[in-house]
Amino acid sequence: MRKIIASTHTTLDGYIDNPHLWSMQYMNDEAQAYAMELTLGADALLLGRVTYEGMAQAWPAMGGNPFADHVNSIAKYAVSSTLDPSALTAWDNSTLIPGDDLVAEVTKLKEQPGKNILIWGCGRLTDALMEHGLLDEYRLWVSPVIRGEGQRLFRDGIAATLELAGSTQFRSGGVVLAYRPVNANAEPVAAG
Repeated sequence: MRKIIASTHTTLDGYIDNPHLWSMQYMNDEAQAYAMELTLGADALLLGRVTYEGMAQAWPAMGGNPFADHVNSIAKYAVSSTLDPSALTAWDNSTLIPGDDLVAEVTKLKEQPGKNILIWGCGRLTDALMEHGLLDEYRLWVSPVIRGEGQRLFRDGIAATLELAGSTQFRSGGVVLAYRPVNANAEPVAAG
């Protein structure tokens, strides 16, 4: 069965918004190689509406390197009850999953043959998948930055028990922590 991995950048104090402003200085050659391996290990992206809309504006214009070319070529699934299906034409290989069909459709995706399914970011989508036992792993890219405010990694009211599946430290000072929800069916996997 395919694994669903949520990969997101976070500050040390747990904020995730605007990572381009505080995480890029920690993306050294080691971190870039790690990101490439993680991305090449996936053949699909599963994104909430807000993340999808932002990525669909930027990614189609990127290319000419193995990372962007892979991301643009793989299947993309936008989960939303409000997204206009015509918005999916902006990014090749995009499919809409209506919010009401999330559990059934993602269960089918996981059962199909293929590589891992990546989620970029954390929010209502990852919360719903974790609640239904469909999220296999978090990869938290922790930058040694304290912001003091912003969008939290986990929303208020979310509770879960996680177990450490691995960790990878980069010379830049950044760390990737791999955690899996205890109720997930996935086997622990070393993060790097």
